[in-house]
Amino acid sequence: MKSAERGGIIRNVNFKVFIMKHFLYSPGKLSMSRRRFVTGVAAGTAIVGMGGVPHLLAAKSNPASTPPILKGNQFDLDIGYLPVNFTGKKRIATTVNGSLPAPVLRWKEGERVTLRVKNNLAHDSSIHWHGIILPANMDGVPGLSFSGIKPGDTYEYQFDVNQNGTYWYHSHSGFQEQTGVYGAIIIDPKNPDPVSYDREHVMVLSDWSDESPESIYANLKKNSEHYNYQERTISDLWSDIKSKGVSKTANDRAMWNHMRMSDRDIADVTGATYTYLINGVTPEQGWVGIFKRGEKVRLRIVNAAAMTIFDVRIPGLKMTVVAADGQNIEPVTVDEFRIGVAETYDVVVEPGDDSAYTFFAQSIDRSGYTRATLTPDPGLHAEVPKMDPAPILGHRDMGMDHSMHAMGAAGAMQGMDHSKMGAVPAMDHSQHNMAAMPGMDHSQQDMGMMGQPTTFGLGRAGYGSSKEITHVPSEFGPHVDMRADMPMDGLGDPGIGLRDHQQLYGRRVLTYADIRNLYPTYDNREPEREIQLHLTGNMSRYMWSVNGIRFADAEPLKMSYGERVRIVLVNDTMMSHPIHLHGVWSELETGEPQYIPRKHTVIVQPGSKISYLVTADAEGSWAYHCHLIYHMPGMFRTVEIS
Repeated sequence: MKSAERGGIIRNVNFKVFIMKHFLYSPGKLSMSRRRFVTGVAAGTAIVGMGGVPHLLAAKSNPASTPPILKGNQFDLDIGYLPVNFTGKKRIATTVNGSLPAPVLRWKEGERVTLRVKNNLAHDSSIHWHGIILPANMDGVPGLSFSGIKPGDTYEYQFDVNQNGTYWYHSHSGFQEQTGVYGAIIIDPKNPDPVSYDREHVMVLSDWSDESPESIYANLKKNSEHYNYQERTISDLWSDIKSKGVSKTANDRAMWNHMRMSDRDIADVTGATYTYLINGVTPEQGWVGIFKRGEKVRLRIVNAAAMTIFDVRIPGLKMTVVAADGQNIEPVTVDEFRIGVAETYDVVVEPGDDSAYTFFAQSIDRSGYTRATLTPDPGLHAEVPKMDPAPILGHRDMGMDHSMHAMGAAGAMQGMDHSKMGAVPAMDHSQHNMAAMPGMDHSQQDMGMMGQPTTFGLGRAGYGSSKEITHVPSEFGPHVDMRADMPMDGLGDPGIGLRDHQQLYGRRVLTYADIRNLYPTYDNREPEREIQLHLTGNMSRYMWSVNGIRFADAEPLKMSYGERVRIVLVNDTMMSHPIHLHGVWSELETGEPQYIPRKHTVIVQPGSKISYLVTADAEGSWAYHCHLIYHMPGMFRTVEIS
């Protein structure tokens, strides 16, 4: 069986679980700080992957079934252990009510729901209701307005449901989200639904590893490329020489080597260890959704993966996107879309015949995929498409201005050691004709700032912003290996690996610029102030931060209740980061101020910037973080609204 057919390459190696009790921050720091508790990493999950099953083990295991649907306004949810086997190896998952994914919760807008969550694990647990607007003490993030759920205890969540749409829930303790504590939430509207459809299917995407998450994290800390099996080879070098020539190939390779970066670092954790699932079903099994010819079928798609961004398409069917992150939007018809970790999209498809179709979700790095079959007959199956070529990072993903292309970026950087070069202040190349400057001698640049990251020029922040991109002193040092001073606008960018799909394949790809809210903007005020935040890191050391400061050392971001704030996110790394702000909406500045789309999670593309508005209308302490689970310990902030 080909590795891609089962959603990824699984190594034929016995992994020894290495539980690192204090691996997130400095060695010797043995006390459990509040910040460590918030991210939940202090709770060990040694049971998972070790074969040691406590007496609390759930009695049933049927991972290939569609998760059950629980309706009403009173719910009893039990978090416990479950034996599973996705790859031929028996492992232990953490699940809700013995189901992976957890049961689909169906609520009604305008009602008050009560959810009694019992923790049957041997360590603390929690449930966060992702994208739900509710009181801070109901949000479910340990260490903020909630202390977590102790082993054997029950916590009662109770809140009013004041929204509708597709959302999800997951643990915010330790790495339990990676091992199975996640499920979908569907909220039916109290008024007539603006979306017309005859049938619906909930499709929860996720990633599973037979390795314990602690082992995965330890491997990344030792070697950030541990799971990257797509690095350059001799054949790639020969291919480049044939297409670009010896000189340009040598210059390109020299540039990447000097920066100590790889143009193949698309995903940290890949199909080398992951099996990708839909509703807990592997690609070789293939989850099945039934329809009748002529029906309008609504697909509620949730990315509940721990680390995997998916690109989704259904060959032979157009998809009309009708909701993003639970919010109704003006319908947009596309062939393909990217769904970041924690995002949700609702699409409507209209099969016009009795054929079967493949719902195909490939990982952003093309190391694996998951798939389902939409069919009028369970006996019918559709061809599974090949994965697209693995994407390769380029100048745009470094945060370089387009004008750099005019001079030939590789040639201009020949002889420059970016790993040792400091920032070059006040350089604005946009007015220069670099092609006419062949005599520039970059060897005279200031090389005195040892260990500093790559930087390029000056740029401006997101839509509506009047501030230049600036870097604070905390961003300078060995903990940050790149700074993007000329970041592109990420709003209209479909993302790396998708940018040329219209031209190559005739596939229209959704971008954030396509999203227009169905209803008028609720708060039309101009922002009172602007906060610029830089997503930073050192890939080789696997260190992640905001403004160069890890969460353990960071002060909270403070907002005054009721104020309107613009947040500009600048991605100073060459990886995509899905950023989630709890408690309030993130309203994308798309240039359509009267119909601003509201999202709870926003992908920030490599080397790019994006901006959104926030109305601070929810008092309390809220989490604000990258939703890639192994980035979260560092790339995390507390937002205090008072």
